[in-house]
Amino acid sequence: MRSVSERLLFGPLWGVARKLLTMLLTLLLLLTLTFLLSRMAPIDPVLQVAGDHASQQTYAQVSHELGLDQPLPLQLGRYLLRLLHGDLGVSSTTAQPVASDLARAFPATLELATYAIVLASVCGVALALLSALKPGGWLDNLVRCFSLLGYSVPVFWLGLLGLLLFYARLHWAGGPGQLDDAYLYSLNERSGFILLDSWRSGDAEILRNAVSHLWLPVLLLAMLSMAGITRLLRAALLEECGKEYVTLARAKGAGRWRILWRHVLPNVSGTLVTVLALSYSSLLEGAVLTETVFAWPGIGRYLTTALFASDVAAILGATLVIGSSFVLLNMLADSLVLLLDPRSRQADIAHPSSR
Repeated sequence: MRSVSERLLFGPLWGVARKLLTMLLTLLLLLTLTFLLSRMAPIDPVLQVAGDHASQQTYAQVSHELGLDQPLPLQLGRYLLRLLHGDLGVSSTTAQPVASDLARAFPATLELATYAIVLASVCGVALALLSALKPGGWLDNLVRCFSLLGYSVPVFWLGLLGLLLFYARLHWAGGPGQLDDAYLYSLNERSGFILLDSWRSGDAEILRNAVSHLWLPVLLLAMLSMAGITRLLRAALLEECGKEYVTLARAKGAGRWRILWRHVLPNVSGTLVTVLALSYSSLLEGAVLTETVFAWPGIGRYLTTALFASDVAAILGATLVIGSSFVLLNMLADSLVLLLDPRSRQADIAHPSSR
C-alpha cells in the first residue's frame, strides 16, 4: 500500500490520467451507441444519396462506396478512423462537410448558452442567498414560487409568448434570427459569435440590431437555468446553516448575512460548481426548442433539422460535439470541486477509486 506522501505526490497525476481515460471511454461508448442506433434506425443511407428511383446497379455501387456492404464492426472501425482524421462525413441536408456545418453552428449555441449561464448564475446565487437569509419569509416564498414556475412552464411557450409581446406588440426585441435581413448579408462573420463580429464591423447599427435579437432568447434560457440554480443552492445553503459551526457563529454575535457570505457559501462552493456545470451542459445540449422558436442558427436547430431529414452523418456529428461538451464540462467541474473543497481533495487522495 502506498504511503500518504506518495499519494500526495502521485495522486493529482493519477487523478488527471484517470479522468482523461474516463472521458475517452465515455466518448467512445457514446459514439458506438449512436452509430449502432443510426444503423438500427429505419433509414436507408443509400437511398438518401442515390434517390428513391435508383437502379439496382446504382444502389449496389453507392452501398459499396459508403461501405455499407461490409460487416458492422468494420463499418464502425472505419467511422472511428475517419473521426481521428477530422472527417465527420458529408451532410445530405446541406451537401457540406459536417465539420464545416458544426463549426458554423456551434459558436452560435455557445454564445447563447454562455450569456444565459452568466445571467442565471448571478441572479440565481443572489436569489438563493436572499431566500436562505430568512427561510419561510415572504421573500423566500416568492423565490420558491419563481423557481417552481421556472421548472413548470415550457420554454417554447415562453418563447412564443415573448415573441408575441416584445417583438410583435412592443417592438422591443429584434425577432427571430441573429440579425435583420438588411444586415445579415453585409456582416462578415469571422468568429461565428454575432456580438463579437458585429462589434468588429464598427457599425453601431449592426451591433444594436444584434443585441435586440439576442436579449430575449438569452433571458428565457437564463430564467430556465436560474430556477434550477436557485432551488438547488437554496437547499444546500439551508442544510449547511443547520450545522454546529453556524450555531456557534450566531452565539458569538455574527450577523446572518455575514455567516452566509463568509462561511456558508464557501462551504457549498462544490455544490454550486456542480450545479452550474450541469446547467451549462443542459443549455448547450437542450437549447433545441429555444433555437427552433427563435430561428437561431445553432447546433440544436441543426440537429433538429438533421433528425427530421434523417441525415445520419449530421446526427452523429452533432451528437459527438454535444456529448464531448457535456463530458468536458463535467470533468472541469470535478477538477474545480477538488480545487475549491479540501474535503473532496482529501477524500480523493484517501479513496481514489471512489470518484
